[in-house]
Amino acid sequence: MQTTERKRNVALLGSTGSIGRQALDVIREHNDLYEAYILTANNSCDLLIQQAREFQPEAVVIANEIHYAKVKEALSDLPIKVYAGEEALCEVVTDSQVDIVLGAMVGFAGLRPTISAIKAGKYIALANKETLVVAGELIKLLAHDYHVPLLPVDSEHSAIFQCLEPNNAIEKILLTASGGPFRKFSPEQIATVTKDQALAHPTWNMGAKITIDSATMMNKGFEVIEAKWLFDVNPDQIQVVVHPQSVIHSMVQFEDGAVKAQLGMPDMRLPIQYAFSYPFRLKADFERLDFFQLKDLTFERPDAERFRCLALAYEALRQGGNMPCIVNAANEVVNLAFREDRIGFNDIARVIELTMQKAAFTRECSLEVYLDSDAEARRIAEQLIAK
Repeated sequence: MQTTERKRNVALLGSTGSIGRQALDVIREHNDLYEAYILTANNSCDLLIQQAREFQPEAVVIANEIHYAKVKEALSDLPIKVYAGEEALCEVVTDSQVDIVLGAMVGFAGLRPTISAIKAGKYIALANKETLVVAGELIKLLAHDYHVPLLPVDSEHSAIFQCLEPNNAIEKILLTASGGPFRKFSPEQIATVTKDQALAHPTWNMGAKITIDSATMMNKGFEVIEAKWLFDVNPDQIQVVVHPQSVIHSMVQFEDGAVKAQLGMPDMRLPIQYAFSYPFRLKADFERLDFFQLKDLTFERPDAERFRCLALAYEALRQGGNMPCIVNAANEVVNLAFREDRIGFNDIARVIELTMQKAAFTRECSLEVYLDSDAEARRIAEQLIAK
């Protein structure tokens, strides 16, 4: 269903990542409704060039300026504006022709461009969970002040959003988790987990950083923090449920005890498309759920001892202030260190917890505070790794 007289122009922040690539699949399928107006990448310049040549956007941004000359030269025969650097990311989303900004960058780097897009009054489809993890209070205030909708793209938060009833309060959110590849591992097995094992997710095909976060369940911890800000609930109203089949994407329990669930195949194109088209649904050829092929739907409590990162995320949320920002910064450092074989799997939670204890805590809510807290936590985490 077309809801506007012209195509809606989409700025894809992180077009070369997993979410960005699948968003382009959606645009490809519905090119009568959506235009890839701006494409951005951090380092993946070859794929960015390939995407730009196919979709012919108004502009591209390569965040890492070292690649600017290569991208500029490769696109010199096309009328595409080429920019580089963090400031360019913040500027392009304010273009008056941009209708939708898909925040699909990985990590803290997605925060400032998202803030710029909100201040420019853009419709935000949010896949960058760190934006709400780091600065949920600030983002909610800005979205309210600038009358900007925040449409969740994470499959779990999209599921919750689809289950909401406007006139009925939430009693509990049941946030499902696959449990990752190590949910049945013993403590001895967990201690010897390798990078390759952690990158082999049993259900979802994601980027390396998010896949490691899923293996530690920090990804689910971040989703708990996101849910608090997206749906105005407190930590005790968010229950993580391990559901290995990933058929139920999440559930909402209402005050009368009724539970609504959103089900579907594990395909990120569905929540991406729904965020673009809301409040309408578009036809799609996504694989359908066949109930007669489902053998089991199982549910487990997450093991907080085995997955200490989930407990740390809850702790940060309850503490509030800049603590989630500190946790996110430390996690980005240790996640990379694990992928570079500089630390073991159990060191991830250990370093994050020590960073939480050492970093300066404040309840102040501002971008400057988050920037300072992020930098300090990264320094502390790196020092702890080096010991």
